[in-house]
Amino acid sequence: MKGMQSKQVMSGAHGELWIDGDYMSQVTAFKAEINIEKTEVKMIKKQFKQYKVVGLEGKGSVKMNHISSYMMSKISENIKAGKQTICTITSNLDDPDSIGSERIVIKDAVFDKLILADWEVGKMTEDAYDFTFSDYDILDSADE
Repeated sequence: MKGMQSKQVMSGAHGELWIDGDYMSQVTAFKAEINIEKTEVKMIKKQFKQYKVVGLEGKGSVKMNHISSYMMSKISENIKAGKQTICTITSNLDDPDSIGSERIVIKDAVFDKLILADWEVGKMTEDAYDFTFSDYDILDSADE
């Protein structure tokens, strides 16, 4: 990158999220990452350890203001029937001052839990859901 201006740093305030095509205006944070699993490869005449990639693991999390029973409705019936709820999650981060937008699709997302109730007097309610996934596509990237 040649140089940057402070205004080009992307702000999460410009993030958007969809779950199975449903717009999630209540989202306050989103994260998706790939963990790279490696195993050590022993080699003669090497002081540094050497590694071979042997697998990938997709993990993520989404935080939302609790304004509806969306997640409860989406997951509950499948849990009772012994089925998985598999979702597609689309994230878009499009700050007008940045050099571009980032849009990704998370495929085969499976949430780790279902929150049935979680509230406390005097506090705003927020739900946090972790998930795993097995595929993704980068639709747009902020490249200079």
